Amino acid sequence: MRILVGDVGGTKTALGLAETDGGSVHLSETRRYPSRSADSLETIIQDYFHETGAHCRFAALAVAGPIHDRRCETTNLPWVLDAESLEQNLGLSCVELINDLEAVAWGIALLKPEDLFELYTGDPLSQGNACVIAAGTGLGQAGLFWDGLRHHPFASEGGHTDFAPTDDLEFALLTYLKNRFGRVSWERLVSGPGIVNLFEFLCFHHGVQIPDWLQAVGKQGGDRAAAIAQAAAEERCPLCRETMNLFMRLYGREAGNAALKYMALGGVYLGGGIVPKNLECLRRGGFLEGFFDKGRMGSLMRRMPVRVILQPDAPLLGAARFMALQ
Repeated sequence: MRILVGDVGGTKTALGLAETDGGSVHLSETRRYPSRSADSLETIIQDYFHETGAHCRFAALAVAGPIHDRRCETTNLPWVLDAESLEQNLGLSCVELINDLEAVAWGIALLKPEDLFELYTGDPLSQGNACVIAAGTGLGQAGLFWDGLRHHPFASEGGHTDFAPTDDLEFALLTYLKNRFGRVSWERLVSGPGIVNLFEFLCFHHGVQIPDWLQAVGKQGGDRAAAIAQAAAEERCPLCRETMNLFMRLYGREAGNAALKYMALGGVYLGGGIVPKNLECLRRGGFLEGFFDKGRMGSLMRRMPVRVILQPDAPLLGAARFMALQ
């Protein structure tokens, strides 16, 4: 079975061709496009078909946003995706839309050992539900229900739940963000834009100006979150390092929240583009400190393995597996 697979995110859209045979998936002709370079997903897909000469009857598209009645209003893009319209406009027989983190969850079974980095081993004999949490342009989450034999992925919008502070600094952070945004979700902190929000808060908290070099990055259309992370890794900016340490601790806190809600004894998987690029910062301990900090549930948390997904094509693999099993 040949399938057009896609991963439609707020920053980039990845497309590829998937050949499925039983439980295996082979990807080819993968391309990545800036999502905001086009006025619609149809335009990007048409460009892809023109560039590759590919022809497909079926498509499975992982989309950052909730899916309802084969439609999705994307969370971080001004697009409304409709499977029936995509079929008609692109001449496809069947289009399936799937939440992007649900697609990652479907792809976990296809990952190889080298596609994962084990941050924390946990109990190697533990079985049960699992979950995925991914910080990128937004904060995605999904669960995997364990029926005793295999996992069943399902979508979630847990990244949009309310942020809850635990100390004076975080209460000050909540007040700062509430004045800017009104309601404050976890996505306002644990995401690429969240890194920028944290940095700007710390500047405000310490009574210092945002540095000229970072303002220049923004004016030139650069990625300010990536610039902050790089400056922290190179130890060029103490405030950047403080930002990334706070980011990782908060990421660990919310990953632990998700793990408790899903009872993820089968493993917690970290996806998205931020963590694989900042493994050294992740390993410094702030993430696991936040993850384990669950009071009476601390011993339960230490049974849960925590793994980083290094394979950037996990959503494409998962979308293909999802389609093949329908």
